[in-house]
Amino acid sequence: MSPARDRPAFGAAFDYAEAFSRNLGLVTGEEQARLRRARVAIAGLGGVGGAYVLALVRLGIGGFALADFDRFELANMNRQAGATIETLGRPKVEVMAEMAAAINPAVDLRLFPAGLAGDNVAAFLDGAVAAIDGIDFFNMAARRLLFRAARGRGVHALTAAPVGFGATLHVFAPDGMAFDEYFDFREGMGLGEQLLNFALGLAPKRAHKSYFPSSAVDVSARRAPSLAPGCFLTAGIVASEVANLVLRRRPVRAAPHYFQFDALAQTYKTGRLARGNRHPLQRAKKWWVLRTSPELRDAVRATS
Repeated sequence: MSPARDRPAFGAAFDYAEAFSRNLGLVTGEEQARLRRARVAIAGLGGVGGAYVLALVRLGIGGFALADFDRFELANMNRQAGATIETLGRPKVEVMAEMAAAINPAVDLRLFPAGLAGDNVAAFLDGAVAAIDGIDFFNMAARRLLFRAARGRGVHALTAAPVGFGATLHVFAPDGMAFDEYFDFREGMGLGEQLLNFALGLAPKRAHKSYFPSSAVDVSARRAPSLAPGCFLTAGIVASEVANLVLRRRPVRAAPHYFQFDALAQTYKTGRLARGNRHPLQRAKKWWVLRTSPELRDAVRATS
């Protein structure tokens, strides 16, 4: 598919080599050609997803599959790359496709305006070197679908979170620890408990804990605070990891490895969380959160 609106007439004269020439010196000409041939699948184009698109298209990635069913609204303005006065009410997938094509008119775009579902996830992942989770924090069904499908098709899948003024990163290799295993998702687990497990597993060392109270998250209203600095920091980290997946500058550090950097706290945390959320320390954290946060405890019980 192509964007709904016409691409700029300049596209016929677009010179890829000149447009991305400032990448050279940090990547070789041969590596830039590999980035150009790569395809990345991004599910969710809101807080972080739109920033992923812009960071990766400027890196020179030549192909994308983009999925999102939502439209831009005023509450997106504080953090979402595609949210402007002019784009309010417009489909996110259409806007981000236009922005990508305005940077590289030759970019190959496959659009999924109905979002991610069981009947299109295979097409969404077709030919992708990486699948990136930009899905709304509270939409666990779509997220788990993405990671299961990516694993089944042999595609590395990334999840990252803009936690306050910081960012986290987890990479799931097709032959490594599975997404559901790391976060300790089990059949019959309610949404509230899934969200708690997801949050605990994303940031095991809680670099943000000094300023981000758990009470700021309203599970029943599906509302959580998010800032532009965290979103754009996350995009830089994810784009760098995608570059490594394409270029293989270093071994991939897949789950149960984790990464978190907080720019406000000026802390960097990385490590290997053996057994994921089944690790005794993670289980102790979960017990403590449920004991000390009545709001989260009630949300978990309400969705059990």
